[in-house]
Amino acid sequence: MAVVRQGTVHGAAREIGLSQTGVTQRIRALERDLGATLFVRSRKGMLPTAEGEALVRWSQRVGDLEGELLAFVRHDQAVRAVRVTVTGPSSLMRSRVIPQVTAISPELPAVALSFDLDDAGHGLGRLKTGAAQLAVIPREQVVNELDAKLLAPARHLLVGPASWRDRDLAELLAAERIIDFNEQDDATFAFLREHGLRPGPRERRHLVNNPDALADLVAAGLGYTVLAEDFAAPRLAAGSLVDLCPGRWLDQEMALAWYPRHEMPGYFRRLIEAVG
Repeated sequence: MAVVRQGTVHGAAREIGLSQTGVTQRIRALERDLGATLFVRSRKGMLPTAEGEALVRWSQRVGDLEGELLAFVRHDQAVRAVRVTVTGPSSLMRSRVIPQVTAISPELPAVALSFDLDDAGHGLGRLKTGAAQLAVIPREQVVNELDAKLLAPARHLLVGPASWRDRDLAELLAAERIIDFNEQDDATFAFLREHGLRPGPRERRHLVNNPDALADLVAAGLGYTVLAEDFAAPRLAAGSLVDLCPGRWLDQEMALAWYPRHEMPGYFRRLIEAVG
């Protein structure tokens, strides 16, 4: 688990107070016992194989059950917390998931929460490696091995700076640049396709991998983009942004996903129920 968290043998050794040789020897011994390779080396560090990912999920469940058992037996506040990491797009996490989960946190005193704001689309991968136990991901990414519940759709609006309020939309789209998160971000193009609008050249986009910075660049007049309605609403109300296509939007179906648990702990079920 330390190697998965840190991504390197060196980092794992530092975390758990062993030598690098000691960590390597333990991994090799475990691989011999299991008859499987658990990690492969890459430029990004130590990556778990499919067998490694399965072992990570099993280890996480064991840790969860241990924490729940201690809480049941000891009935005190000194019990080690069970940590649950929830990952998802920052706009949805900030506007919906975090408020919904924190609202019920007093009911779950033994649960320590980690919120992972992910705008790079790594949610499914973080579930696979055990880095997160719950992930908000697009519905089309939900594979057969996952359990999931559909969430209320994430509504996206096409927004620009307030100074563009009276400009012709077709002229604006042809002349101005799109601002997106990264090269793989297709949300703005998806909105334009949905409504039969023609965008400017893809290669002229500005890119910034933070929703607040993205909104700031739009407000400064560098381009236009799509933003989740919940996230855009305060900026629209404040007048720094304007809805370029009033009455039109793009709904993205999202799901809360997790790996099945044979005996789902009560706290885990309560977290799932809270997110909608």
